[in-house]
Amino acid sequence: MKTINFMGARKLWFGISLTLLAVGLIFLIINGGLNLGMDFVGGSSIHATIGKAFEVSEIRDIMDKYDPNATITYAGQNRDQVIVRTKISFDNEKRAEIVKAFTEKYSLESNNISFETIGPTVGKELAKQSLIALLLAFVGIMVYVSFRFEWRFGLASIAALIHDVAIMVAAYAILQIPVNGTFIAALLTIIGYSINATIVIFDKIRENIKSERGRKIDYDNLVNVSVTQTLNRSINTSLTTLITIFALYFLGVPAIKDIAFPMIVGIISGCYSSVLIASPLWVVLRRRFKVSGAR
Repeated sequence: MKTINFMGARKLWFGISLTLLAVGLIFLIINGGLNLGMDFVGGSSIHATIGKAFEVSEIRDIMDKYDPNATITYAGQNRDQVIVRTKISFDNEKRAEIVKAFTEKYSLESNNISFETIGPTVGKELAKQSLIALLLAFVGIMVYVSFRFEWRFGLASIAALIHDVAIMVAAYAILQIPVNGTFIAALLTIIGYSINATIVIFDKIRENIKSERGRKIDYDNLVNVSVTQTLNRSINTSLTTLITIFALYFLGVPAIKDIAFPMIVGIISGCYSSVLIASPLWVVLRRRFKVSGAR
C-alpha cells in the first residue's frame, strides 16, 4: 500500500477538529449550556403496566398536557409496559390526574402505575461521580501509556481522548439532545475504544523506531508509514462496529437509541483522532520537547 502523507496535512486535520469544536462552543453559548436530562436536573419517572399492546402516540396524548417533551419508552418482554421520563417533578395533584388518565384510558388498577422522583441533589451527585470517573480514566490512561511507551505518547493520547469527549459534547450541544446517564456510559466506553485504536498505532510507531535504530529518523515519514500500515485495521474495526450500532439506532427502541447515538459519534471521532490527531500531535510534542526517545 502506498504511504499516505498524513503529516503533510496535519494542519488540515487539526483545523477540522478546531472548527467543529468552535461550532459546538458557539451552540453551547447560544443555548446556555447542554440540554441536561432528568438524570442530572431531576424530575419524575412513571412506570405503567398496560397489560396489552399500545402505541406510543396514545401515551403521548396523555402526557402532552403535562409535559410535551417527556420521553416515552416501551418496556417489558411483550412491550406491554411503558416508562415515561420527564424533567418535571409532579406534585400529588398532578400525579393523581395522570393516574386517572391512565386508568380511564386502559382500565388499569392504580397499583399498576408507579412514580419515582429524582431530586436535583441526586443529579448533582451523578454529575460529580461522572466527572470523577472521567478524570480517573484519563489519569489511568496517561500513566499506562507513559509507562508502556513514554510521556509524550501519553500526553498525545490524552489530548486525542479530550478531543473525542469534546466532539461528543459539541454534537449534543448542536443537536440539543438531552444528556442523561447513558451519555456518560457511552463516553467511558468510547474512551476505552479510542485509546485501544491509538495504542495500536503507537505500537507500530515504536516498532518502526526500533527498526531504524542507529540511523537518522525522519519522524514525519515514520508516522506516515506507521499510520498507513495500520490504516486498514483502524478503518475496518470502526466500520464493522458502526454497522452494528447503526442497526441498533435505526431498528432499536428509544432507550437503545439513547446510547447508540453517542456511540456512533464517539466511534467516528475516535477513529479520526487515533489516525489523524494523536500521531501528528506526538511528532509536534517530540519536536517541542527533545528528550530521550521512546523505550
